[in-house]
Amino acid sequence: MPNKIEVKKTNYGALTTLTTVFFFWGFIAAGNSVFIPFCKTYFHLDQFQSQLIDFAFYGAYYLGALGLFLFGTSSGKDLVGSWGYKKSIVYGLLFSAIGAGAMIVSVYLNMFTGMLIGLFIVALGFSLQQTSANPFMISLGDESTGSSRINLGGGINSLGTTIGPLIVSLALFGTASAISEEMIQSLSLSKVILLYACVGGLFIGVAALFGFSKKVPEGIVVDNEGLKENEDVQKAVRTLLLITGLLIVSFAPVFYSYKSDLNWSSEDAERIRIIGWSAGLVVILVGLIYASIKGASQKKGWGAMQYPQLTLGMLAIFVYVGVEVAVGSNLAELLQQPEFGGYNASQIAPFIAMYWGSLMIGRWAGAINAFDLSSLTTKLLRFFVPLIAFGVVLILTKISGYEIAPLYWYVVCVLIQIGAFFITNDKPALTLGVFGTLGAIATLIGLLSTGMVAVYAFLSAGLFCSIMWPCIFSLSLAGLGKYQTQGSAFLVMMILGGAIIPPLQGKLSDVIGIQPSFVVGALCFAYLAFFAVYVKQLLNKQGVDFE
Repeated sequence: MPNKIEVKKTNYGALTTLTTVFFFWGFIAAGNSVFIPFCKTYFHLDQFQSQLIDFAFYGAYYLGALGLFLFGTSSGKDLVGSWGYKKSIVYGLLFSAIGAGAMIVSVYLNMFTGMLIGLFIVALGFSLQQTSANPFMISLGDESTGSSRINLGGGINSLGTTIGPLIVSLALFGTASAISEEMIQSLSLSKVILLYACVGGLFIGVAALFGFSKKVPEGIVVDNEGLKENEDVQKAVRTLLLITGLLIVSFAPVFYSYKSDLNWSSEDAERIRIIGWSAGLVVILVGLIYASIKGASQKKGWGAMQYPQLTLGMLAIFVYVGVEVAVGSNLAELLQQPEFGGYNASQIAPFIAMYWGSLMIGRWAGAINAFDLSSLTTKLLRFFVPLIAFGVVLILTKISGYEIAPLYWYVVCVLIQIGAFFITNDKPALTLGVFGTLGAIATLIGLLSTGMVAVYAFLSAGLFCSIMWPCIFSLSLAGLGKYQTQGSAFLVMMILGGAIIPPLQGKLSDVIGIQPSFVVGALCFAYLAFFAVYVKQLLNKQGVDFE
């Protein structure tokens, strides 16, 4: 019989402080909604250059987490583990502040390359923060309820992300509605500099709040001997370096194809791009499956990758981030089609807001079990909190000046999600399995229907994505012991899915149409449902039982 994990009391003081930090992360990240259109207009970007903005951001997550691992293997020291989660988050925030400073200088000097470097530095700081914050959330209480605490942080983060664009837009443009090109062109440069000065100041302020809080423990989860042990992880190092090298080989021709002085036909250039993005996807899939098989059978030399729940979880994070970003990125194109409403740009905005708001709805609901409440109170909150969050999204959308009437009946999808929460009862594997299945079903309904039924089906992907991150993190790190921070870095690397899967769906839509291209989402959800079932069996064999 599997052994039950010893129940650990939740440190609510530290949890409160950490969730405050999550809120500021979400709020500050809202600056990107101004940063991207500003760069496109102010620096006169072409298509290739605009793609570099997202690529720099997601690439920093991958390279930052990879750098942490490589430093650890070369020095024989788990950097995050030796600093502790608390100091690692503080250092990450301060590093992001340096990036905000670089962006200020770059705007002032009219240097787009400098802006990319600044954004890359900010995201490197985020990578360190993410690597530390997620296992920190798990360590603040019983491991079996760790996903609820991560959901709480995610819910607060989503709240910051939801209200952040409104406040930033009001501060810079005097309006919360969509930002036009004319508004950006007339924007005073001093306001943009002031924005990123405030962003940098908030990074420093939050670092001070977190660093000086006596409620927050240091978060060192391995003993000194374990930290100093220079173990052989060369097989994991070689595999990750090989994956990185092959990704560079895959993407280099893609970016080269955007050069304006090439004599290639548009068809040849598009073919190169499709092959490049597809090759990148194959590299990740084959590399992680290989690591999972070899690591589980050989163990020595693989470090955290000797645990199949981690390597398969890395693929799950890659797929999850990919489908979450892909659906949100391709909804606008779908909604412009006559059979899906034929909406114009201003009419599309409420639907996009509801998709991203759906993440907040689910995370608020998923966070309820992070608190020690009576059974009746938990059930009541599980029903009413998602409806309250739905109302908040509608109100904020209305305040932004958009029509919300087409979204009223979306409450049916929210009620379905509420039912799923009652069925799964905060069990990570069961929750991921049910929500992955519902996501696949919703995507199939969207593929096989038209009109508002299809629109709601695709929007509901946000509801079903909302609680996947904490479930995947909890399941993937379970039973890793001293390898937990190393495993967390590996998982953060796989945020790279947000840079690979969405462009692939976009290219696929050019070939088979926008609606059929959402089959990518169905496949992603299907893998997540499979992972949930399979990882539960793996953990049971290892004597770990969350449920």
